Amino acid sequence: MKNKSTMLILAVTVICCTVMAVVDGVISPGYAVKSAVKIAMFMLIPLIASRIDRRVLYLPLLRPKKKGLLFATLLGIAVYGVIVGAYFLLSPFFDFSKIAGALTENAGVTAKNFLYVSLYISFVNSFLEEFFFRGFIFKNLKNHGGRMAAYLISAISFSLYHVAMMIGWFSLPLFLLVMAGLLLGGLILNRLNERLDTIYGSWLTHMFANFAINTIGFMLLK
Repeated sequence: MKNKSTMLILAVTVICCTVMAVVDGVISPGYAVKSAVKIAMFMLIPLIASRIDRRVLYLPLLRPKKKGLLFATLLGIAVYGVIVGAYFLLSPFFDFSKIAGALTENAGVTAKNFLYVSLYISFVNSFLEEFFFRGFIFKNLKNHGGRMAAYLISAISFSLYHVAMMIGWFSLPLFLLVMAGLLLGGLILNRLNERLDTIYGSWLTHMFANFAINTIGFMLLK
């Protein structure tokens, strides 16, 4: 049973991340369509998997807990400062100008709709990713496939998932640096999720990371 559950979780991980890679990197629809596909991949498909195999958690992952939320918020504020500080530190050495063009061309994000998109990214998009990568993948793989496998697969899939949406944003050295940061961030969020036993702590921290990215995006789109 555990092997069957693990294979189901891995299959969902590969299918959903592949579909999102095609949508982000090949089809590149408007942001509303892309968001609808992401909701289907990150919420609906895991629900179907949990109905196929009752050992795969779904609803328990959504139960809110107050434990550690203050710590997660403080960590998120620190992450915000690190990301924005890294931008100012690295901007003299790397060209970030491609990001603004890619946001407008690939996702239809402009200075006029940036506020609405950034609020969605910060609150909704971050929740979808936390539920899928830290809840569905990490929690379930930890239960069925082992702790180390859960850490690595969740963090690696989280970082690779972002590749398609960031094609053309950075030079190769900066792209590799960003990928390393996403991998490390995935591991940190996994640990936070494990420590607090809820996706809501990692969601708060992830939310502040998105606040930082949106702050940088706003400055680039001005």
